[in-house]
Amino acid sequence: MQHSPQNLVLSVFAFVLGAAVGSFLNVCIYRWPVDLSISRPRRSFCPQCKQPIPWHHNLPLLSWLALRGRCANCSAKIPFRYFAVELVTALLFLAIWERFPWQVAIAYWIFVSLLIIGTFIDFEHFIIPDRVTIGGTIAGIGCSIVVPALMQTNSRLAAGVRAALAAALGYVILWIVLEAGKIAFGRKRIEFETPTPFTWAKRDDDDAHFTVGTEESLWSEYFAREKDRLLLKCDQVRIDDREYGSLTLAFHYDRVNADGNVLMLDDLTHISGVTRELVIPREAMGRGDLKFLAAIGAFLGWRAVLFSLFAGSLLGSVIGLVTLVAGKPVWSAKLPFGPYLAFGALSWMFFGETVLHWYGMLLSP
Repeated sequence: MQHSPQNLVLSVFAFVLGAAVGSFLNVCIYRWPVDLSISRPRRSFCPQCKQPIPWHHNLPLLSWLALRGRCANCSAKIPFRYFAVELVTALLFLAIWERFPWQVAIAYWIFVSLLIIGTFIDFEHFIIPDRVTIGGTIAGIGCSIVVPALMQTNSRLAAGVRAALAAALGYVILWIVLEAGKIAFGRKRIEFETPTPFTWAKRDDDDAHFTVGTEESLWSEYFAREKDRLLLKCDQVRIDDREYGSLTLAFHYDRVNADGNVLMLDDLTHISGVTRELVIPREAMGRGDLKFLAAIGAFLGWRAVLFSLFAGSLLGSVIGLVTLVAGKPVWSAKLPFGPYLAFGALSWMFFGETVLHWYGMLLSP
């Protein structure tokens, strides 16, 4: 396929713009999960030495390569993720520009930017911020009204209604999966081969460190609902300065029942002992995934909701099985689902119609 000079210039512009946007996405990925403003400070800074990065050391793609992935001021290592985000964003911007009409392409640029932010934050923090999910849903409905072609119609009103209904469909489908999963698999029992030490230690914030054996996690990670309960069958327990023998500790997020005594965790600083069995509450997925699929529906429509859910579940299952077989079993391990939904959404954008046609040929050759 030959490109005219004008098309070549526009393609290069799309790539460069994507790299620049990717640099901004890195700011969002780093700052949003820790509640930092993306506008203050205005300039990027090194996470280690906190020194502002001058513009000539902050050129998308080029600076990371030129500095060999290190800060020019303190030589601290800059994660490869910064380069990867810029490169992926640049390539997606270019691919979208080459594949879709310019009005649709601009809307999809907004969409993939949200997908990238949500994906990398979910990988690192196991959350997807409302700025991405709720903001993405609102942006998707707005873009569909401005560019009705996103919903395969010429009517702005019809496009807005379709986008809103697709967003609702995405949310409701995953809500049903979430609730059904809670009923069927809402508790996980772990039996230890030998008596295993555990500790619960309060942090400075409204949370605590929970360590069982060699596995450490945050207390808040186990309690998605007010009624969730965590059980520890113990041989011996020490709660601050009180000693207990063999008993079962029944924890809620804010309290613990120990031998019939209900103790508020806000009044405690340290719990330790030896356990033989642990029962933890669990969810099929996080609620951020529900809103993430709603945002996908708002941009891509109801068929993309179903496709993204199927493709994401398939990929997530494969990776989960590979991880289970290849790695050491870890009972506290978590698998973020947002990145797999994003994979399904991108697959639909570029190959959805082709896959549906292929599948239809399989059903009726």
